[in-house]
Amino acid sequence: MTTATPDTGATPALKPYLRLLTATQFAFNTGFYAVLPYLAAHLGDGLGMAGWLVGLVLGLRTFSQQGLFVVGGALTDRYGPRPVVLTGCVLRIAGFCWLAQAGSTATVIGAVLLIGFAAALFSPAVESETARAAVAHETATGTPRAQVLAVFSAAGQAGAFLGPLLGSLLLLLGGDFRTACLAGAVVFVGVLAGHAKLMPHRPHRPPTARTGAALPREVFANRPFLVLCLAYSSYLVSYNQLYLALPAEVERATGSQSALGGLFALSSLLVVVAQLPLTRWSARRLPPRTALVTGLAAVATGFAAVPLAPDGPAGLLPAAALVVLLTLGQMLLVPAARGLVPDLVDDHQLGLATGALSSVSGLAVLVGSAATGTLLDTPGAVLWTVLATVPLTGAALALTLSGGRRTPEPVTAVTD
Repeated sequence: MTTATPDTGATPALKPYLRLLTATQFAFNTGFYAVLPYLAAHLGDGLGMAGWLVGLVLGLRTFSQQGLFVVGGALTDRYGPRPVVLTGCVLRIAGFCWLAQAGSTATVIGAVLLIGFAAALFSPAVESETARAAVAHETATGTPRAQVLAVFSAAGQAGAFLGPLLGSLLLLLGGDFRTACLAGAVVFVGVLAGHAKLMPHRPHRPPTARTGAALPREVFANRPFLVLCLAYSSYLVSYNQLYLALPAEVERATGSQSALGGLFALSSLLVVVAQLPLTRWSARRLPPRTALVTGLAAVATGFAAVPLAPDGPAGLLPAAALVVLLTLGQMLLVPAARGLVPDLVDDHQLGLATGALSSVSGLAVLVGSAATGTLLDTPGAVLWTVLATVPLTGAALALTLSGGRRTPEPVTAVTD
């Protein structure tokens, strides 16, 4: 194979298939976040659900999505990404339409479970196919795969930033939650149409021992991959503190949580603006393991800095410092971790491994959130010190991973 000169531009020149996958991630998050931020208010104020029931519904949605990623990944390995993505789109459209009409507890739960399961099909298929295409692009052009994965991450973050604005605009124009759900469904109709036309077919893989019950055992017996899962889990447990420990800190410092919206916007804007240049720099200067360790160390530093900052007029500085350092760590480690997966598992395991990475992390977040909740009333120095040890532990685990990168196998399943 002739290897092209590595791309040195600000953004790697992506092939049409990679552009489709990146646009998919943008559209996916735009449609999803046009609805999600307003779901809790709709359940509580619109449908009159008790607070505990609202929490249960939101928890079931997260479980049906994150916890079942491994199912979507396994189906992707078995049948290829195209049928899994198309099925996920159809289920997401049906889920949003159902949620728009749901008026009872049972129908709401059914709708959110369908919406979550749709993502459990859709996301692992798109993410594993993006990783596979990024490896092929690296082999063909010399562009580090982390740069390609960073474009994918930035597109998703841009969608997460734009989605709530779209939902707010619909509400300001006189729409309601039902309108937002239907708008989200329309976005996924567009995603479905685009993939039905442009996503390539992959040859059907007949069932074998390696694609049946033995395959999950192979993946979960893979020690380096499990180490990566644990290291990545430490990041997601830490990231979840934006929704658990950070609100408590903001309220302690300012007396209310009104500044949270600005801090979340700061995080999203940092990713949109800085993800590509930061990853371009790190991909060319840092091995993936080093980027992963450095990112986790940055997250730990953000937690450790919170109890050191003074109270008073500058009370939001600790929270802002945490958001900035956690986001910088995220921008370093997420593309590196995603890029390591194809190095640690065989190509026929990539979908399952991609799903397992998210499912293991989701389980860790569930356990970690419960543990953190018990610490929220402890002195700040204790809380933030304990939280800082989580990413530090992940960094120590990541140091045991190989710093090298195996030569990618020829990738023939990805076409333009």
